[in-house]
Amino acid sequence: MIIAIGGSSTAGKSTLAAKISEVYDHKRVKVLCQDTYVKSESEIPLIKGHIDWEVPASIDFKKFYNAIIMASEQYEIIIAEGLMIYYHRQTVDLFNKRLFVEIDKATFLKRKARDLRWGKEPAWYMEHIWESYLKYGIIPNVLNDVFTVDGRRSIDIYPVIKFLEQ
Repeated sequence: MIIAIGGSSTAGKSTLAAKISEVYDHKRVKVLCQDTYVKSESEIPLIKGHIDWEVPASIDFKKFYNAIIMASEQYEIIIAEGLMIYYHRQTVDLFNKRLFVEIDKATFLKRKARDLRWGKEPAWYMEHIWESYLKYGIIPNVLNDVFTVDGRRSIDIYPVIKFLEQ
């Protein structure tokens, strides 16, 4: 089974991936985070002198796609998660199950302001992250088999597992 988890920055994609992994700890599970497959900084466009991690040009989709294929040969369950998980059609076609963690803009801004992993982000860049999510990270209209999780609350894993096992 190859599971996709999409959603905005700070929505809870990694948390959901960890919870799914815990439930399936009796199986061989591999989590692949799209952030690991970013291009080198010199290949990524800039916005106002800031590296623009929020655009498709920042992701090496071919490398990510190949990593999923390779993992599927070694693991029973692959969980692929990322902001632009539903952007690259060839990769989307690999997914047996599709999840989306949804939060509103106010929740995103509140969480992002507290997220200091890369230092304090300027307000204009946080706005850019949200706008990029709306442009590149939302579920494409052609996908109608996506289970949506409310990322504003503590994630109830049982409905998710029920969906995955259908």
